[in-house]
Amino acid sequence: MTLSMADLACALKEYVAPDQIGRHELTNPEWRLVRSCLPGPAATGRPRKNDRIMLNGMLWILRTGAPWRDLPERYGPWRSVWRRFDRWRRAGVIEGLRLGLLEVLNDSGELDWDLWCVDGSSVRASRAAVGAHKKGGPKASPKTMR
Repeated sequence: MTLSMADLACALKEYVAPDQIGRHELTNPEWRLVRSCLPGPAATGRPRKNDRIMLNGMLWILRTGAPWRDLPERYGPWRSVWRRFDRWRRAGVIEGLRLGLLEVLNDSGELDWDLWCVDGSSVRASRAAVGAHKKGGPKASPKTMR
């Protein structure tokens, strides 16, 4: 297989040295897996920012739970990343990525459809679940320890 100079230049442009990849960023194999699911650039207008950097910014927000305004500068202006996320969400690109990754995991046997997990750190509990009394209900009597 022979690569053209354009193909080689494109591959080198998208490659990131492993020691340069941040904790919340896509590795090179992960990027190769998802980049084909992303829409191509528009035929007109100015060139858009690098898809990998934008997607890494989106993943940083989703993984940390931070507000968009706290996005590190290495991902670009937070509004640009948010706009791309919003466009991709409305166009179904994010859902397509999710379904495509589920399909890859399922095909490789790494997905167990019988196992479901909920992250308890993000599930809100009622006041009664943490020991407070319910509105209008009887108040719990204080317990003494001996």
